[in-house]
Amino acid sequence: MAETDSERDAPPAGARGPSGEGAPRSDTVDLRRVGANPDYWYPIALSRNIRRGRVTASAFAGERIALYRGKSGRVHALEDRCAHRQVPLSMGVVEGDVLRCCYHAWAYRGDGRISQIPYLAKGHGRPPRGVRGYPVREAYGLVFVFPGAPEKADATPLPELPAFGSPRYKTMTFSRTVRCHYSFMHENLLDMNHQFLHRGVVGRLHPELLTRHTDATSVEARYLFTHTGGKRNRGASLLAAEGLGGSDSSDVMTIRTQYPYQTLDLVPENAERPAFSLWAVYVPEDVEQRSCHAYGLLMIEKPRMRGTLHLAWPFIRRFTERVFAEDRMAVEAEQRAWDEQGEDRNHEVFPLILDVREVLRSNGVPLESSAAVSGGFGPCDRSALSSSFHPAGPCAIKGPEGSAAPGL
Repeated sequence: MAETDSERDAPPAGARGPSGEGAPRSDTVDLRRVGANPDYWYPIALSRNIRRGRVTASAFAGERIALYRGKSGRVHALEDRCAHRQVPLSMGVVEGDVLRCCYHAWAYRGDGRISQIPYLAKGHGRPPRGVRGYPVREAYGLVFVFPGAPEKADATPLPELPAFGSPRYKTMTFSRTVRCHYSFMHENLLDMNHQFLHRGVVGRLHPELLTRHTDATSVEARYLFTHTGGKRNRGASLLAAEGLGGSDSSDVMTIRTQYPYQTLDLVPENAERPAFSLWAVYVPEDVEQRSCHAYGLLMIEKPRMRGTLHLAWPFIRRFTERVFAEDRMAVEAEQRAWDEQGEDRNHEVFPLILDVREVLRSNGVPLESSAAVSGGFGPCDRSALSSSFHPAGPCAIKGPEGSAAPGL
């Protein structure tokens, strides 16, 4: 009898879920068909790229978003279409704090309401609705939007990055598109058993999983890294605060997926603080979510000698870019295999990755439940989710169907 997908990926009888309480894994759901839950803050642009008086096109999971910075300096995010003839508002003109469509000059306030229709005679009623406006926040040099249910935005915190504003650390920012489902990125960073891929830049590394912890929304792993031979890239040594000659010391690396974000901290042996901390998130761009934009903030501890990090910066940048290029090659190859096979044929054996898959499944939303609503996503509809997918029923997206550092 042919082996089915659910049989092939199912855990052994009696296997425990991430809570460790015997809950079965929802492996009947193909993780690559699970969408990112919109009820979180997601960066969709670098703050420095949204200039005063300019408008920029961006997207979240196939929903086009127009970003503009008004005269007041505040950034606004609107559904990228004019309510009149559907021409993208990202082609428009910023006037003060309103955005005017380039076609018939309809003007929109930052909340999406129509401010003016120039040729409409007095007494003639305006259309009752404009376009959707998104909650926006700027932090850490990024522009975050809340694509989910607007009423949840105020109660949903931004990620906390204490090292970002610390005078002890300097931040390197990454922003890259990767042609894969965001889940491949989470798995790549958490599974440090793939260091063979990076042998040309880090030499031979032996990662030993010390501990792992999983709950409903997170997975955390602690590794002990030992350099066992081979030539290490100068940038790797500088990043790990080991100097130009490298070191035979062991480092402890803690990696955490706290849905939907990821963090990584590396603490050298006998050190009190991380030599570097990474925060990353993978924002789906297209409707089918087979492409994502990776935003990364790499916070590197400043050496005691002033100016040393400035000199090391180009070496660290080149090292991280090379590591990211190797990781991107691997995850995009995984996505191509999924596209060709039409299903997830992975034979995953690492319990940590089985755990993070379950967290991503249970906190995400099923892409199959999407429904076309005026060319974009409408308000979240919990009734669209089947209880078999996620008993807690996270908010589903409605819409048409369907930088980087080490390991990012």
